[in-house]
Amino acid sequence: MTSAEPAHIAMFSIAAHGHVNPSIEVIRELVARGHRVSYAVPASFAEKVAETGATPVLWTSTLPTDDDPEAWGTELIDNIEPFLADAVQALPQLAAAFEGDEPDLVLHDITSYPAPVLAHRWGVPAVSLSPNIVAWEGYEEEVAEPLFAELKASERGRAYYARFAAWLAAHGYPGDVDRFQGRPRRSIVLIPRALQPNADRVDPSAYTFVGACQGDRAATQGTWPRPARAEGKKLLLVSLGSSFTKQPAFYRACAEAFGDLPDWHVVLQIGKFTDLADLGELPANVEVHRWVPQLDILRRADAFITHAGAGGCQEGLATATPMVAVPQAVDQFGNADVLASLGVARHVPMDRADAATLRAAVLGLLADPEVAARAAALRDETAAEGGTARAADLIEAELVTPTA
Repeated sequence: MTSAEPAHIAMFSIAAHGHVNPSIEVIRELVARGHRVSYAVPASFAEKVAETGATPVLWTSTLPTDDDPEAWGTELIDNIEPFLADAVQALPQLAAAFEGDEPDLVLHDITSYPAPVLAHRWGVPAVSLSPNIVAWEGYEEEVAEPLFAELKASERGRAYYARFAAWLAAHGYPGDVDRFQGRPRRSIVLIPRALQPNADRVDPSAYTFVGACQGDRAATQGTWPRPARAEGKKLLLVSLGSSFTKQPAFYRACAEAFGDLPDWHVVLQIGKFTDLADLGELPANVEVHRWVPQLDILRRADAFITHAGAGGCQEGLATATPMVAVPQAVDQFGNADVLASLGVARHVPMDRADAATLRAAVLGLLADPEVAARAAALRDETAAEGGTARAADLIEAELVTPTA
């Protein structure tokens, strides 16, 4: 553990569960160590932040919210333009909020573009807290350049990059847009190294994997009481996260897959977008909730059908729970492939996720002793990465070590 005097640390994020939740336990730990933490976040996440002991610093965002995932559009440019537009309008808000109370260190989610700009203005270190995979040596040539080539050649794409470069230059931030977006000076990666493609080519001087930062969530999320009818049965959790959850046919398929298996109990988390009436009559061994304390259930679950978001993946690994990955969007497809390659999951595309396929995938995983052995080994590897305590140590090291 490092030795750092109590400091003022500022964390910056957007209003999205997949970007706030990974940092929450790290922030709680920093507060417990005596640091004053200001957490800049839109109002919808103020209560979650306040529960850690940090002080919410509220700002108004123009980004689409979890309530309207379709607002992100369908093209690559649709997905990235809103972050720049939001950063441009957020920067003055955030600068004003911290005027006269500038922090000693800036922490930021990968989507919070104003944070490193402000850190540069204030002359303090900036550390990225990445909730998902990071760039490796060769990433630009192998992934980024092919992915963005068509965009950069388009009129709309050229205009976007020109706006971004002009915004950075106007605030005196050195470097080009690609490096700003993809190559932080220092990053603490809040996922297990096992989930990182080409992990052997990730620069250890810039990136440190600390694995799952989970903590005891019972106080804020509650626990799941196992009903009497589920005693002695195998337990399956089904969750597609918080955004892309309007999938009644999928939930019906999960219920059908296990409804006639008396030795199984199924917990369906359906989120806020599915009408309960659209699920129809469900078998007695299936219970439905809008939201569940996922980690609490996974600690007792035998299997997990997941959308393969970064949070769910690492919770599955941390609890050695075999997974069936049914990805919905963005990085989830790559995560599903990584889980399958690790030998602890099956990747089932959504258009093939019928009852028979889901049932065969889950039962096949549990019938294979190699899956259980590999899951246990990965659980131990993940735990050894240090989690919340190591993340806090690395952050404190930035406070006591001069940076270039």
